[in-house]
Amino acid sequence: MKITMSSLAVLALLGGAAAAQSQESVGDAAAGEKVFNQCQACHVVTDDAGNTLAGGAGRTGPNLYNVVGRTAGSVEGFRYSSSMVAAGEAGLVWEADTFVPYVQDPTPYLREYLDDKGARGAMTYKVRKEEDAKNVFAYLKSLGSQGEGDGSGDASGS
Repeated sequence: MKITMSSLAVLALLGGAAAAQSQESVGDAAAGEKVFNQCQACHVVTDDAGNTLAGGAGRTGPNLYNVVGRTAGSVEGFRYSSSMVAAGEAGLVWEADTFVPYVQDPTPYLREYLDDKGARGAMTYKVRKEEDAKNVFAYLKSLGSQGEGDGSGDASGS
């Protein structure tokens, strides 16, 4: 009985470690940097010190610094659609499992998330391939995420 319980405990730990590893290994950041070239027409990644890490003059969309792990629609001073604000208030947080499908088809994603056929997102661009969306997520995560550092970037992302 002890051997069985010990074996189960080890298997549970290994399964948890594998799940954590697969969550962290979503996408290829180097490939995501190339895909982000399409995003920089609207978005920039500027850290808390004002250093531009990616993008250029794109200001149509919110700054994506520290977007990973942040509540949707929460950049202070950025004007989001009412649907994006509602999604954030309903608990939408940008992680791989939410970011990837959102950037592939923003308005339908918000409609499903909010269970509101009238919901609309302001982002009109769609990342067509799931792999590209995962890569962009990995790239943005490599530039900074809510779970890293001192947390001072809470109000500077999406």
